[in-house]
Amino acid sequence: MFSFHIITPAYIDPGTGGMIFSVLFGLFGSVMLFIRAYWVKLKYRIGVGKLEKTMDERIPVVIFSDHKRYWNIFEPICDRLEKKNIKCVYYTMSPDDPALEKKYENITAEFIGEGNRAFAKMNLVNAVIVLSTTPSLDVFQWKRSGNAQYYIHIPHASSDITLYRMFGIDFYDAILLSGDYQKDQIRELERLRNEPAKDIEIVGIPYMDVMAERIKKAKDDPGFKKNTSDKKTVLLAPSWGKSGALSMYGEKLIDALLKTGYDVIIRPHPQSFASEKELMDKLMNKYGEGSGVTWNRDNDNFDVLMKSDIMISDFSGVIFDFTLVYDKPVIYTGAEMDKAPYDASWIDDDLWTIKILPSIGRKLEKSDLDDMKKVIDECLECNEYSEGRDRARRETWAHFGEGAERTAEYVVSKYNELVSAGDKPSDMKESA
Repeated sequence: MFSFHIITPAYIDPGTGGMIFSVLFGLFGSVMLFIRAYWVKLKYRIGVGKLEKTMDERIPVVIFSDHKRYWNIFEPICDRLEKKNIKCVYYTMSPDDPALEKKYENITAEFIGEGNRAFAKMNLVNAVIVLSTTPSLDVFQWKRSGNAQYYIHIPHASSDITLYRMFGIDFYDAILLSGDYQKDQIRELERLRNEPAKDIEIVGIPYMDVMAERIKKAKDDPGFKKNTSDKKTVLLAPSWGKSGALSMYGEKLIDALLKTGYDVIIRPHPQSFASEKELMDKLMNKYGEGSGVTWNRDNDNFDVLMKSDIMISDFSGVIFDFTLVYDKPVIYTGAEMDKAPYDASWIDDDLWTIKILPSIGRKLEKSDLDDMKKVIDECLECNEYSEGRDRARRETWAHFGEGAERTAEYVVSKYNELVSAGDKPSDMKESA
């Protein structure tokens, strides 16, 4: 007798199948990107691409932005670079980046696509200097180009430089900072990881300087009116992740704020809409139109910060924008932060953010949710945090009003230094 074994295909559910195909496509894309990059480098080395990769055609300065929300970081710097007559190209991953509409003589802006398309271009960029606020260079998709000589990082927050995901700034050549404690953090990471010392320049915080100037102009406007009514505006501006205020408190906190009778604005971190989409969809559906909650996703946060009387946040950097620039009180959630994914996990010392928060605001306890109006009113009437705000400014906001100029001066000086050294593309660092 013959026996036949019928092979039945294994069932793969749609979710698992989709994930497998996503992984396969991702691997395929990475392989193709590697082949393309290798081919371009090979062409250059054998002379076919010699005309493309000449010193004369290198872009002096490339500014790379992975999202339009960072235009407030770069605009004041671009304005100063424009006056110094240095040619720059601004590459953005947002098709509606405000930079694309601004007219300069020496700076051109270009949308380079989204996702891997943009990173593919950046991985082959031909420039003397690349300036960016995007972390994780040479860690994920974005690699150092073999034709780019010097990478400079400028933070987009005024707090700990170690709050990036692990190895977030390790492969930059230079870091522009706003406080000595940040420099100490970088030097400690370099020591622990046995890395060469990066070039560090304390320049200040250009975007906060601009905010401070805008506030001054707004208050000098004859039409400016300070809110003196009893109807206050409360801004809930959490960070993203499991330690963020929305993840920790969610509906309980929102309901408690609505009971105060005050205007409630929620401005989630942009990353929440990608990494916490289910939570965002749930909350925005429940607290939609007519609920008393206003959701804010403006690219420029100036107006919403100006309008708000008090902020509730966690360890998000925006808490310092609000209290140090606008000189207003804050309430912060006291959740224990999980440092494991961050560079901060390498350093035994507490974060500067955690140490300074008690000096500039009140810690939110779960028992406070029973009477948030009382908690908010007490904070609005309390003057004891003024000294703490002054201390925080001294420690994290160096060179007040000079950030953009100092940043531009550093970039131009470094460019002149590199060009004078006469390094050729073949001498540049190559992508890992």
